[in-house]
Amino acid sequence: MAIKVLVVDDSGFFRRRVSEIVNQDSELEVVGMATNGLEAVRMAAELKPNVITMDIEMPVMDGITAVRKIMESTPTPILMFSSLTHEGAKATLDALDAGALDFLPKRFEDIATNKEAAIELLQQRVKALGRRRVFRPVSRPLTTRPSVDSHVSRPLREEEPVKPLERSVGRSAAPARASGKQYKLLVIGTSTGGPVALQRILTRFPADYPHPIVLIQHMPAAFTPAFAARLNSLCQIEVKEASNGDAMRPGCAYLAPGGMQMMVERAGTSGRIKIVSGTPEMNYKPSVDITFASAAKAYGGDVLAVVLTGMGADGREGARLLKSAGSIIWAQDEASCVVYGMPQAVTVAGLSSQSISLDNMADAILRESGRG
Repeated sequence: MAIKVLVVDDSGFFRRRVSEIVNQDSELEVVGMATNGLEAVRMAAELKPNVITMDIEMPVMDGITAVRKIMESTPTPILMFSSLTHEGAKATLDALDAGALDFLPKRFEDIATNKEAAIELLQQRVKALGRRRVFRPVSRPLTTRPSVDSHVSRPLREEEPVKPLERSVGRSAAPARASGKQYKLLVIGTSTGGPVALQRILTRFPADYPHPIVLIQHMPAAFTPAFAARLNSLCQIEVKEASNGDAMRPGCAYLAPGGMQMMVERAGTSGRIKIVSGTPEMNYKPSVDITFASAAKAYGGDVLAVVLTGMGADGREGARLLKSAGSIIWAQDEASCVVYGMPQAVTVAGLSSQSISLDNMADAILRESGRG
């Protein structure tokens, strides 16, 4: 049975273009088109689509408001289309906060290096979201710092298939107690669904978290400054977009800049960030594999690495190097992932020692780091 798609955009040309691309795939079917957010809310309730593609700026009702209302009344996986600007980034992050699961650039030339690749990636994203169940989100706007108690370069390999699990691997509960291992660095890699996952984890960390934190999120260059600023405004720890030469400090999270590669190096008793452009054949900018590999070289077995929700297998080979050096790798469990690709890759490869739900991940990390 085909995945049913509702296309929402005030541009007739864009509605037709997206619909043509979606309908080219035999596994997908456009069941309706809406010209504004108000129509989208009504059609979502009437048509019960499996996926909605949503513009942000529309008359009558904007896309962010529409996402919020749809998630309240008819929870549905939503893929946002966004401009690659600072304002577009902020609006897209607002849409993700409202309940959207993923986003793509609105200009197809920004999605991939050629037309065919862009078309295939759009189809793959829609299919991936269409296979997920979505539940009504808990209403808790994050506008202040909470209490501690309370991509786009040659992206097609992001969708490379991972062999399905044939049996349950790993444990989904949070570890009962800390292992007692000593760490010097926490590294977290993620892609689709990552912005919300990172926000949920990092807002639980206290200001005196004992290690530097390195974050690799597949995200365009225009988005990472806005995303780092948003996390910094919500978290008790400091969060910044990483710059070349940054000295790594405990209680500070360094977000890899979009369109670049981030590595970590040892500098005396501490560490520092190295930012490079990478080579054209690199499939992700930033790449989890590259950052994980540099952490293995610089810190050996003193790393706790976490792989969160995302398509494909980026992070698997870097995790292999980390594990060989004696570091610990954890994966997000399938049930709490938007897309169970990257965590599945490290789990099936036997690299992850724990599969942990997103709800339990922050507590597990804090406990393992001596702060639980």
